[in-house]
Amino acid sequence: MVRLFTTQVLYRYGNPRKIISDNGTAFKNVKIDAFADKHKIEWRYSSVYNLRANGLAEAFNKTLIKILRKTIGDNQRNWHEKLHEALWAYRITHRTATQATPYSLVYGAKAVLPIEVELPSLRIAMAAQIPLTKQTQLRLQELDGMDERRLAAQQNLELYQARMARAYEKLSRPRTFKKGELVLVLRRPILGRHHGPKFAPNWEGPYVIEQAYEGGAYLLADSNGKHPVSSINGRYLKKYYGQNYPDISTTRQNQRESS
Repeated sequence: MVRLFTTQVLYRYGNPRKIISDNGTAFKNVKIDAFADKHKIEWRYSSVYNLRANGLAEAFNKTLIKILRKTIGDNQRNWHEKLHEALWAYRITHRTATQATPYSLVYGAKAVLPIEVELPSLRIAMAAQIPLTKQTQLRLQELDGMDERRLAAQQNLELYQARMARAYEKLSRPRTFKKGELVLVLRRPILGRHHGPKFAPNWEGPYVIEQAYEGGAYLLADSNGKHPVSSINGRYLKKYYGQNYPDISTTRQNQRESS
C-alpha cells in the first residue's frame, strides 16, 4: 500500500496535506504510520460503518460496482479483468450531476469509440474531410473553452448536490448529542457482538459521549472508561433515559488509585 501511494499519489499529484481513509487494516498499520510521518501527512479515518464520511469516493465505488455487476456475468472471481472496461464505460457516459462526461471534462473533446473506427460514424467521416490545419484550429478552440465547461460542470454538480441534500434532509433528522450524555448503540457489526440470541435487544449500552467530532461522529466510553470503537456516527445512537449509571471520571480515578 505504501508503494501504491508513492507511485499513484505522490509522483502524480505531489505531497498531500491530508488523507481520509476507512478503517481497513491496509490503512491502519505501522508502515502507513511511518509513511504519513515521513511525508508530514495528516491521516484521518472515517467513523465505522459510515460510508458518507468517504464522500464522493464511496459514491463512485457504488456506481462502479453497478457497472461491474452487468459485465462480469456468473464468473465473479474475475471482476478485476473487467475493471478497465467498467472504468471506460463510466468515463464516456454522460453524468447527470455535471451534465457532461468525465472524459470530456479532462480532455476537452468527445472520446472516439473503437466501434466508430470499425464502422465509421458520421462524425468520423466528416472529420476525415476536414483539412489538418482546420482540425488543429478546432482543437485549439476546444481547449480554450475547457475552463468554461469545467466551471459549468462544477456549478451543475453543486446544484445537483444541493437538490440531493434537500431531499435527504426531508427524509432524515440528524441526531446530535453533547459531551457527557448517555446513549445506546445499535446492535450491529459495529460492536463486534452482533451474533447474539435471535430476540436479543436491538440496542446496547448505555455508553457516555466522551467527545463529539465534526461531521456527526462521537467517541464513546463504557462504565470502565473503555472505548468500544474508535468513533461512531450519530445515526447509530439514541438517547438513554435510564438512571444509576456510574460516573466515568470517578470510575477512572478509582482505577488509577487501585493500580
